[in-house]
This record gives sequence, structure tokens and C-alpha cells, in this order.
Amino acid sequence: MHAQEAAAPSVIVVEDHHLFREGVCDLLREHGVDVVAAAATAGDAIGLAAETKPEVALMDLNLPDSTGIDATMRLRIVSPLTRVLILTVSASEADITSALQAGACGYLLKDSPPEEIVAATLAAAAGHSFLSPRVAALLLDRLRESSTAPELPDDLIPTLSDRELEVLSLIAAGKENNEIAEHLVISQHTVKNHVSGILVKLELENRIQAAVYAVRNGLV
Repeated sequence: MHAQEAAAPSVIVVEDHHLFREGVCDLLREHGVDVVAAAATAGDAIGLAAETKPEVALMDLNLPDSTGIDATMRLRIVSPLTRVLILTVSASEADITSALQAGACGYLLKDSPPEEIVAATLAAAAGHSFLSPRVAALLLDRLRESSTAPELPDDLIPTLSDRELEVLSLIAAGKENNEIAEHLVISQHTVKNHVSGILVKLELENRIQAAVYAVRNGLV
């Protein structure tokens, strides 16, 4: 008996430009992703998400009837397990931080290589966060430029171990788990445990938020 293959991740694509929307859908299908629906408006996206409960929603920020930020918050109410991945032209710090605060698990630019869009979608379906390297570098550089010394009292700064601080620093540098494991000469399973511990201590949802938190609070 052959081992049962993992089911293809289910995805909804939310994009108002017809050609780009169809192109993304075709790209994902070519890589074995189950595109269960596509929508051009936030309203349609919310209704389709409530009906299909996809694992991932690729979300544009500029929609004719709403912003992608608002749509992300509304979608996560009707389908809480759906992970929202922003796919947009905007690289502004305000849009990136607003999207992450709204609950998005990742942020990609529309001119990202096709393989990066596929990788980000699969990562989101697997429960991981994804920030395109260019966006990550831009965001964290801007945060570092604008950061001041941390104002939190010592007793309010979560206590991270030396190893957790090392892992957090590498997360803030945009490293994935396999790269962190190689750099620290530890297993990916150990890295995953450290990341989970960091998120629990910082009371955050994903590694992107952890990186932003670390820079803003002078922890790295």
C-alpha cells in the first residue's frame, strides 16, 4: 500500500485585475495548488471564503469596494483558519505593518518571481509566515532607522534566553528555519521549538511580528 499523498492546499485569490488574477490562478494550479475560488472584490471574497474555508487567501490591498486590510480582518472572522497572504504593488511601511497587524501571515510584491509566490503560498498553507526578502529588508531597515532606545521597563521586557535572542536576531535578518539551523549548527526541529517559545513569550502570532517587535524594542 502506498502512503497517501498530502492533499493539495486550498487557496482563494482576491485580485481585481482580471489578467493578473487569472495568471496567479494558473501559476498556482501548475504547481499542484487547489484554487477553490477567485474574487475581484472584498465582498465576493468574504462570501467565497465563508463558503469554501480555504487554507490560504492571496489578497490584494487595492480592491474596488474596500481595502485589503479591511478585507483581511473580515475574512478572518468568517474563516478563522484561513491564512491571508498579501500580494500587492505597495512596499510602503504603513501598508506592511497594517497588513501584519490585521492578521496577514505574509507580504509579497506583485513583481516577485513566480517561484517565490508559489513558495509563499505553500509556506502559508503549512502554517508558516513569509515576507519577501526585499520587503523584509526594506521594512526592518526603516524600523531600525526610526527606532529609539527601548522605553519598556526591564521587568516588562520578556525574558528570552541567549539562544532565543540569537534565533530572534536571525529571524529579524530574514532567515528561514533551515538557514538558522545551519548558522547555529542545531536541528531545524530545535529551531522550530525556539521560534515557538519566542512567540509565546512575546505574545505574538508569527515570526514577522517577532522581527518587527525585536527591532522596535531594541532586542536585536
